[in-house]
Amino acid sequence: MKRIINTGINQGYLNIVLLIVRLGVAVSMLTHGLMKLNKVLSGRPIEFADPLGIGQTMTFYIAIFAEVICSFLLLIGLFTRLAAIPPLITMLVIIGIVKSGHAFSDMETEFLYALVYLTLLATGAGKYSIDGYIESKIK
Repeated sequence: MKRIINTGINQGYLNIVLLIVRLGVAVSMLTHGLMKLNKVLSGRPIEFADPLGIGQTMTFYIAIFAEVICSFLLLIGLFTRLAAIPPLITMLVIIGIVKSGHAFSDMETEFLYALVYLTLLATGAGKYSIDGYIESKIK
């Protein structure tokens, strides 16, 4: 029973879980970003929400940056804390502006993504990442 309610953190398990979470969220978000990138490369017209009033095209490119570049950085575990910020902001904009007034069930996916990005912002990539490798060489 004592082991079940233990609030300590097992670093070995934590590093494995961070690896799985990082890979999972990065691959999942990359699928969204690559579809957007494909739209740009195909030359099709960009029709996208503009919740911040900076223009559809600029908003679209910012979303591609967050979903492709930042997801790739999360995938390899490089600059993880910084890379988690743009997709976190993207999810918060969707929740707070784009889907404002909608039922929670309509924004549940974005909420869960935001929680994952917030966790990675707080914890970093863990041992099994380029950040972890660099940190081990600096020490």
